[in-house]
Amino acid sequence: MIREVVFDDLDQLLELYLFLHEKKKPEVDANLKEVWKQIIEDKNHHIIVNEVDGKIISSCVCVIIPNLTRNIRPYAFVENVVTHADYRGKGYASACLDYAKKLALSENCYKMMLLTGSKEKSTLDFYQNAGYNCNDKTAFIQWLE
Repeated sequence: MIREVVFDDLDQLLELYLFLHEKKKPEVDANLKEVWKQIIEDKNHHIIVNEVDGKIISSCVCVIIPNLTRNIRPYAFVENVVTHADYRGKGYASACLDYAKKLALSENCYKMMLLTGSKEKSTLDFYQNAGYNCNDKTAFIQWLE
């Protein structure tokens, strides 16, 4: 089942993020609780999950960014696309990305952007098959300490 997260999904989402790039679950302290509250309450921040038998097994984030160009149309940024290792290759992440696209279209976004740190051909092929291309823009990243 595809849906957006609810407040009680935090622990399952943090577990899933261990299959992304996290090494351990963060401590659920006041800071994490405040960030989670901000995310849940932000009408432009959408965490999309795919749930099987009550377990969140895939997810992506879609943030709608208001914009003053392109006829004052927003754009969508997709991040943190992840699927539990035991469920990969079954279309769960694709379904999350499809939901994000429908959301972006419903918000009148003029484009969607997605970055990946992966150089794996299978990952790049996955994003191309989902409709993304790596030809239109060049991404630059500056990591902040």
